[in-house]
Amino acid sequence: MNIEKSVKLFEEAQKVIPGGVNSPARAFGAVGGQPIFIDHAEGAFMWDVDGNRYVDYVLSWGPLILGHAHPDVVAAVQKSATRGTSYGAPTAIETELAELVCELVPSAEQVRFVNSGTEATMSVLRLARAYTGRDKIIKLKGNYHGHADFLLVQAGSGVATLGLPDSPGVPAGVTKDTLTAPYNNLEAIETLFKQFDNEIAGIILEPVAGNMGLIPPVDGYLAGLRKLCTQHGALLIFDEVMTGFRVAIGGAQEYFGVTPDLTALGKVIGGGLPVGAYAGRKDIMQTVAPAGPMYQAGTLSGNPLAMTAGLTTLKGLQKPGVFEALVTSTTKLSEGISAAAEAAGISIYPTQAGAMFCFFFNDGPVIDWETASKSNLELFAKFFHAMLERGIYFPPSQYESWFSSAAHTDEAIVATIQAAQTAFREIAA
Repeated sequence: MNIEKSVKLFEEAQKVIPGGVNSPARAFGAVGGQPIFIDHAEGAFMWDVDGNRYVDYVLSWGPLILGHAHPDVVAAVQKSATRGTSYGAPTAIETELAELVCELVPSAEQVRFVNSGTEATMSVLRLARAYTGRDKIIKLKGNYHGHADFLLVQAGSGVATLGLPDSPGVPAGVTKDTLTAPYNNLEAIETLFKQFDNEIAGIILEPVAGNMGLIPPVDGYLAGLRKLCTQHGALLIFDEVMTGFRVAIGGAQEYFGVTPDLTALGKVIGGGLPVGAYAGRKDIMQTVAPAGPMYQAGTLSGNPLAMTAGLTTLKGLQKPGVFEALVTSTTKLSEGISAAAEAAGISIYPTQAGAMFCFFFNDGPVIDWETASKSNLELFAKFFHAMLERGIYFPPSQYESWFSSAAHTDEAIVATIQAAQTAFREIAA
């Protein structure tokens, strides 16, 4: 596979951009080799600057649930852009998207739009502290909630991929009120509540962990967290930036039947444009300025391009049979790749939640960061490059989730499974 232009572009990028990329995972640091520079994309496919085509399972790290350059989304954004890109004033489409989010997401009675998932989680935790009058937050090891200073503790895929313990530049005092516990471990949460009762504002977690690979909650875990938060006057906060509208149209909270007090959203809600949101019970959301005293603002928050792309995407996802077909094709793909590994005598542990999936190169079940970190990273890197050579593009890190889209046809799924069969045989030889 010729990637001559990508090599040249990466050399040029490193001169003016730290590491040559604007988000660390793109640099292929966890798998080695040369990152691919993309020229354009459509549907389930991307083309690099050298003309190579790939079936894409990154999908801009999740937002493109209808596929790249979906005609309805493109047309809507183009029409919106002709009317202006941002006003710094209210628009009707902000309310329309907020109403749809409140209709779809069980916990959402009111919504505040922001510009990224990091901004959403940072703001929702400020809100939790303001509402409860408490300072401490519990986060779970291996869960990633963006790069706000006080959340870069045991933060999952990004720092794990780079081999960083957390991050330089974060003062110790900033994280003193951030408590950590293992994912899928209720006893550890109970212990923290006993130790810091009446000090904990809330628990934030990915209800399906997506930043240490994909790890679903064990039976009863989310319901147990809900009970503990209610008992101790703390807020349960779901970070559904990744799982929102992907595990189910109403997110993981709909799928598992557990309603948090607050929810952070992003990715799909913007249809591929920069966006985030936080939502929750009205009495809590009324704490946010100008309704209440907790200040949070953003110049481009609710800009019409992002609102248009998100609204069009969610409406497309609601069309009869679209989400059901997406989950069915994702299951077929996961089962096909798992069978290919088994046939080649290679041990992997597959996981799936709706239109998200992952394969751990691991001999046993993966339920938390400790078990995920035992995966064979060398074997994963070999598989990654073997698939890339065959035109299959998936996240360049063991500790990331894969994503599928409504544009992944049966032909694309079959081609991916066939590529996996060949790649696993090559690795096993």
